[in-house]
Amino acid sequence: MIPLSLAPKSKWLKPRFYGLGYFFPAIVAVTAVVIMVVRADIEKREQFRSTQQVKAAEQLARVAASLETNVRGNVNLIYGLIAAVAANPNMAQPQFSALSERIFGVPSQLRNIAAAPDLVVKFVYPEDANKKAIGLDYRTNEQQRDSVMTAIQRRSLVITGPVNLVQGGQGLIARYPVFSLANGRFWGVVSAVIDLNRLYTDSNVNTSRQSLDIAIARRPIPGEQDVFLGNRDVFSQDPVKTRFELGHDTWYLAGVPKEGWQGSPPDIVSFRITAFLVALCIAGPLIWAGLLMKQRHRNMLTLQQREEQLEALSQRLELALEASGVGVWEYEPSSETLIWDQRMRELYDVPQDKTTCGHHDWRDAVHPDDIQALDEQLLRSIREDKSHELEFRVVRRDGNIRHIRANGATYVAASGIKRVVGANWDVTIDVTMNAELREAKAQAERQNAELRSARRTLEHQSLHDALTGLPNRRFLDQFMAAEETASQDDHKLAFIHIDLDRFKEVNDTFGHAAGDAVLKEATARLLQLIGHDEFASRIGGDEFVVITGGAEPLARANHLAQSIVTALSRPIDIGEHQCRIGCSAGIACQTKAGEELGQLLINADIALYEAKKLGRNRVELFSEKLRAAAVLTKRLSDEFLSALEQDQIIPYFQPQFDAHSLAIVGVEALARWQHPTRGLLTPDKFLHIAENLHKAADMDATILDRALFQTTRWRTLGIDVPHLSVNISAQRLKDERLFKRLAELSFTPGTLSFELLESISFEDQDKELKAAILSLKALGIDIEIDDFGTGHASIVSLLELGPKRLKIDRKLIAPLESGSQRQLVASIIEIGRSQGIEIVAEGVETAAHIEILRGLGCQILQGYAFAKPMSSADFVAFAQNWQNAGPMSFPPAMVRSA
Repeated sequence: MIPLSLAPKSKWLKPRFYGLGYFFPAIVAVTAVVIMVVRADIEKREQFRSTQQVKAAEQLARVAASLETNVRGNVNLIYGLIAAVAANPNMAQPQFSALSERIFGVPSQLRNIAAAPDLVVKFVYPEDANKKAIGLDYRTNEQQRDSVMTAIQRRSLVITGPVNLVQGGQGLIARYPVFSLANGRFWGVVSAVIDLNRLYTDSNVNTSRQSLDIAIARRPIPGEQDVFLGNRDVFSQDPVKTRFELGHDTWYLAGVPKEGWQGSPPDIVSFRITAFLVALCIAGPLIWAGLLMKQRHRNMLTLQQREEQLEALSQRLELALEASGVGVWEYEPSSETLIWDQRMRELYDVPQDKTTCGHHDWRDAVHPDDIQALDEQLLRSIREDKSHELEFRVVRRDGNIRHIRANGATYVAASGIKRVVGANWDVTIDVTMNAELREAKAQAERQNAELRSARRTLEHQSLHDALTGLPNRRFLDQFMAAEETASQDDHKLAFIHIDLDRFKEVNDTFGHAAGDAVLKEATARLLQLIGHDEFASRIGGDEFVVITGGAEPLARANHLAQSIVTALSRPIDIGEHQCRIGCSAGIACQTKAGEELGQLLINADIALYEAKKLGRNRVELFSEKLRAAAVLTKRLSDEFLSALEQDQIIPYFQPQFDAHSLAIVGVEALARWQHPTRGLLTPDKFLHIAENLHKAADMDATILDRALFQTTRWRTLGIDVPHLSVNISAQRLKDERLFKRLAELSFTPGTLSFELLESISFEDQDKELKAAILSLKALGIDIEIDDFGTGHASIVSLLELGPKRLKIDRKLIAPLESGSQRQLVASIIEIGRSQGIEIVAEGVETAAHIEILRGLGCQILQGYAFAKPMSSADFVAFAQNWQNAGPMSFPPAMVRSA
């Protein structure tokens, strides 16, 4: 392409541009006519639309006036009855029916009338059809009470509606408060029902004669519930609107023609055709004259145009050859004469001093490997008079190789001699670039192949567990999503949720490498049991999900789950060691195809939780009972969290007594939940929830703070409690916040002790727990072992712990009267006395218990024989009564009532 600045200047371009001037009068005329026609068309359509709206507004106004007239007429008919009732408050049903019959003799839309002296319906008309309404008390009827009370308060008529009538259809209810003319006292209410369907028909709202589509609403811009007649869309279709007042309410009417607003008048087509013909008559002659003038000017410029084109082509060719680097040659085969231009000499590196060139100069420059093929193609094109396109290499004098592309064609000169003319240009850069592009393409294809392989590997890794090779949770989620979209009516799924038992013990005892080996062996055993159309997925550390299916998959799922439990209960060899883990499984089956699989997985998890709760190494099937229990646990968990926030967890106190003097020597603070609806709950109802939520430490902290506060309060009331015991969980002992909080508390060393369950492990491996106990002792806090005799702590570990007190569990105290049991308790007391440990007996229920324990040397007694756990206020009253009366004045048989 030639740059625009190098193009020859054309003298005819300017007159050609200005040739538009020949049509200027026609353009102006046509534009003016078009503007006038368009404006006239718009005005005509707007006038037509205004006419439609005026007509529709008049129709809607007539409908509104008719509605209002009919409603007022119905209302006014009742006023005579109201006056009669006000004049004769003792009116009976026959008189009421006679007056009502006269009213119904007048054409109206009234449906029935009811009178309610003292707001209880006593009279109705028509009587037979409305006897069921007699006895209706408006004061207890929630649907009608508000409108009745509104009418009484306003001492005026109140119209409500539309309302759905029990007898069918809709209606308006007019409420008239009646006051005795004799003394002005309130007599009751008269209610009249206006049949809404008849009202609409008599007012020409929705009859076949009505040409408008009418909607009625309670608001000018209605919501979905505000429209009670017609379609809400009418309000959004540019309707005509009106309204009328209905007592204390307002009805808003909107209407549009049933066939919709017509955009154009019926004669618009003939109007437009006439306008077009007028425009054509004005502009046609002007356009024709412009065409004739333009044709005359075009003929005058034709010769000048052709001359300038020839000159431009010659200049462009010269510039194109110079800019493109193309060399032009001509060859005469008969004489082997070769004519080259300057660019050809440069391409073939011909010396500057050589004035003429021949065919041999071309042959000598061509690369030896290309010359034979070039000679054959050149001779064939000359012989067959065909054009040719060649690409070959040229070796320059400095040894540099260049790639040349040549095009040529034969022609016969005027002298009859055949010649070949053509062009050459250097394509070395293109050839090199193409080679580089081919190499880059090959490299890119190799990289793409590697990327595809890597992506497949990454996708596999993202969907499978790295340790076991099983599908992971992401794979399971994708499977469930795909199954829900492609569910089959005859195919149901069953999920088996598996959790390994005692797997944490393997990790803690043998290390994580052993845990990995256990997981791999468990996976291998799973894969041996599942079928080709089933699969297992590892969704957590030691959790697996096995999916099976079929028309009725329950039997297969149950058999497979039992087989898995059996297989995983067999010993697993880990190096030189052998361990047993076992597993628990929960099954959930689809009850129908297409059931949500996400919920099915949750159901299997609920069943698994039940299996672990019932002792592990077992299979449980999901049921609605389990779901209800899970929902209850979830609700209680939420309520427990709220209870902690709203101070519903409170301490209850059970006093402890000296076994001989029966003086109060201590008190144990016990957690209670003051539930807002279920009342006072004991720990067996919520302790497991606190532990599952990891909130046991927070609960212990709450009880400790409140118990210490109450002991301070008791001292101000003159009640001396030497010792306070508070239960504390292992979770609380390991809470970093415990010792920081204890450092902030104010208490006398030796007056506070923490009770630890014997079931807490005190063996050597729990060094963190022992360090916490030593820290507590350093703060002056005593340690008590609770429920002694029921746990698994060894005597040696207890002696190493050095507790202040041992509390014998109530299960050992209850059968104390038997000889063997008494000997066991005596042994425990003797062990404590030999080690300087005080013994506290829990569950002391009878006077016999007190005497036996005294004889055995037990120092402290606690149980229902003295007092049940009680609130702080009750404890204050109990302690004051106990101190004032003197504990020894209470015979053992009367201790419980005291």
